[in-house]
Amino acid sequence: MSKTIRLTAAQALVRYLTAQLNEEGETFIAGCWGIFGHGNVAGLGEALYSVRDSLPTYRGHNEQTMAHAAIAYSKQLRRTRAMAVTSSIGPGATNMVTAAALAHVNRLPVLLLPGDVFAHRGPDPVLQQPEVFSDGTVSANDCFRPVSRYFDRITRPEHILTALPRAFRTMTDPAECGPVTLAFCQDVQAEAYDYPESFFEPRVWHRRRIHPDPHELHRAVEVIRAAKRPVIVAGGGVHYSDATADLKSFAEAHNIPVVETQAGKSALPWDHPLNLGPIGVTGGEPANTTCAEADVVIGIGTRFQDFTTGSWGLFANPKRKLISLNVQAYDAMKHSAMPVQADAKAGLTELAIELAGYAPDAPVTSLKEGWFAKVDPLTEAPDGNQLPTDMQVVGAVQRAAADNTVVMCAAGTMPGELHKLWKAGKPGSYHMEYGFSCMGYEIAGAMGIKMAQPEADVICFTGDGTYMMANSEMATAAMMGIPFTVVVTDNRGFGCINRLQMGTGGAEFNNLLDHAVHANPSAIDFAKHAEAMGAVSVKVGSIAELEEALAKRHNQTVPYVVVIDTDPYPSTEHGGTWWEVGVPEVSDRAEVRAAHEKAVTNKKLQRAD
Repeated sequence: MSKTIRLTAAQALVRYLTAQLNEEGETFIAGCWGIFGHGNVAGLGEALYSVRDSLPTYRGHNEQTMAHAAIAYSKQLRRTRAMAVTSSIGPGATNMVTAAALAHVNRLPVLLLPGDVFAHRGPDPVLQQPEVFSDGTVSANDCFRPVSRYFDRITRPEHILTALPRAFRTMTDPAECGPVTLAFCQDVQAEAYDYPESFFEPRVWHRRRIHPDPHELHRAVEVIRAAKRPVIVAGGGVHYSDATADLKSFAEAHNIPVVETQAGKSALPWDHPLNLGPIGVTGGEPANTTCAEADVVIGIGTRFQDFTTGSWGLFANPKRKLISLNVQAYDAMKHSAMPVQADAKAGLTELAIELAGYAPDAPVTSLKEGWFAKVDPLTEAPDGNQLPTDMQVVGAVQRAAADNTVVMCAAGTMPGELHKLWKAGKPGSYHMEYGFSCMGYEIAGAMGIKMAQPEADVICFTGDGTYMMANSEMATAAMMGIPFTVVVTDNRGFGCINRLQMGTGGAEFNNLLDHAVHANPSAIDFAKHAEAMGAVSVKVGSIAELEEALAKRHNQTVPYVVVIDTDPYPSTEHGGTWWEVGVPEVSDRAEVRAAHEKAVTNKKLQRAD
């Protein structure tokens, strides 16, 4: 008869977490973020206290941004570790739904542990419980269902015996990886059960490497061998598979140029001859010109998002074929692609063997030379006292960057400028959350990156709009002594969307603060605000002053914030491609009607295959 140990369900859950290891022998769940309230403070709170030395609990200021920090932590470590996040039952839980969606879109693991209502229903309705008149089983946590890779509601203490292995299988499976939500009924957290001791034995979760099916591999090899102008689209899967070196060897052996998505950027050094740079809407001319002419497009670890494909108008060669090497069958089959369902590392290895001796003509290097001749001047320090551009801010940070610098961002103007302009020297030095492009990820995400790689020089780009949306974890980082640099570009509103509004013929309206309804002009002092939360901060008035301030970022023990006013209108006009936006078919504005006609013309380039 197997031995048992009597524990509450919450105690059993955290004990199980401390016994789950990755291939490196580390606990897969590195820590737990928690804001306690009714629904988790008595059960999970007590249980987490008992394992605080082996599973640290971190206190944040907002459930969404705590989860963002956890997700960024995992992304920077290429999904080899993850974190848990716990909340109370009502708004604390629903605050995490946005973060769950972010993790879901980006295929990143996080364990969400929201408290839930009483399984026995005695006190119904409890504080913060939304009631669905037609379904007594629904709680606020059902909002997590569409944005979780695995969802379960723990209504009996023995449920964790099956739920937790399923949760870890999901978080550690390269194909299924994403957020797991275990809605934990608050009474069940405190209920005791005789758990088998064997359930808590250490277990190593190996990262599965799926090798390609021989038939799929053979078809892909035949198509590639016949190609005259192939191109590789490198996505985030190259990083998660730890396949950057394999990609480099494969591209060099077969003379195939590589273009990079936002998630794939830094897969090759920016100055590698075969790296043609960023692709798509925020891409550059070398990549987009090459992709438009390519007869075979080989996607490796990419979801082929609309920004990557120019809303599927970029790959214009009428004879082009699409191959998608992806660990997830769903992604490998998109747009009638020829699928090669495989881990990026394993797939590249087998493709290289089968393609021995194949090498088309070298790509035209003058495309890169011409591109940098156009865009490098945009990043230079300005002459005179004009308001700096975002491109000039990027240039200043680039000049200040070190070998260990990691730049990160998520939303607004900077993702496009960084994708085009930032020169990433090595894998992992560019961290962009552009799957969900979630405003509010930046400051929390920078904290998560620094926790994942304490030796990194983390520089976060954020605009004033994003800063206002979610800045509370600045105080958390200051409290915990986690230093990173934040460059706040204050263009007094949502400059990126204002440009999109203008580009689709709309009048400037409700984006920049000057065009919003207010009784008093906005005059936010971001430097003082950051300082009030415990950061070291400074407001600078020029690019020269920005460079001086960046030189002082080292040896800080708390976040270091540099604020600079920027011009909301200019952006890098070179490169890019069409992006489909719904432009009104009928409008009183001639500009809107003209933009609609342009959209109709561009849509004719869109391919269904």
